[in-house]
Amino acid sequence: MSVIADNQDAVKPPRTVRRHRFAPHLRAIAAQTPARVLDFLLPPQCLSCGQRVSAHPGLCAVCWPAIEFIEKPYCPRTGLPFAFDPGEGVVSAAALAKPPLWQRARAAACFGPVTRSLIHALKYRDRLEAATLMARLMASAGGALLLDADIIVPVPLYRARLWKRRYNQAALLADALPCNAAVPVATDLLQRRRATRSQVGLNFQDRRRNVRGAFALRPDVAHRLAGRRVLLVDDVITTGATAGACTRALLDGGAAEVDVLAFALVSNPLRADI
Repeated sequence: MSVIADNQDAVKPPRTVRRHRFAPHLRAIAAQTPARVLDFLLPPQCLSCGQRVSAHPGLCAVCWPAIEFIEKPYCPRTGLPFAFDPGEGVVSAAALAKPPLWQRARAAACFGPVTRSLIHALKYRDRLEAATLMARLMASAGGALLLDADIIVPVPLYRARLWKRRYNQAALLADALPCNAAVPVATDLLQRRRATRSQVGLNFQDRRRNVRGAFALRPDVAHRLAGRRVLLVDDVITTGATAGACTRALLDGGAAEVDVLAFALVSNPLRADI
């Protein structure tokens, strides 16, 4: 009997094999549990209208097609969409009338009700997950700019506003951009050295006066800029006054050239409710 028992024990699979048989499935379930718990506690909602969606972060089937994405043809300098293709190298009337200091500007979409909701969700409603979606769309629109960039610089907030908001939305977008890991994001390079009034309701001239001299490089880190191609990142380009003031500070500090990448672009600043 003892021999039969020993043989039976010998052909039995080891207990460790039996215990770990479903381990991969358990690990997969465990990995998904936090997301499932989060979705149960905080059901995914459209970042624009609040309707239920399938996953974080996202837009519903009504809001997504309402976005006017910017595709070619567009002005190579300002990024403004053309109504028709004017031909290679042709720039917009706005770029001819007021040539920007930057080389190229790109935006994912025109400013409208849905893009406005996304920007406000990120800036004012603490929906930080919106930065992931917005940055993904920005990278799609500005892929060539990302490839050419040596360093990424977000438009800074004044320290009092940063303290009040607790984060800089432009820095969140810059950090979320899916780009080459070798391209650094420099949040400490450019600073807003004085408070400026809100740009809402101001025309181009008033906006430009409002931000004139408001930006400067930090002297202790300015050497990192010399001869480099900068990608300036912001949430929205309205008249271009803020981007222009930042570009001037970067070029004066030694940057070789500056491109601008934003989530939204305002085609008619005088009618935009930013």
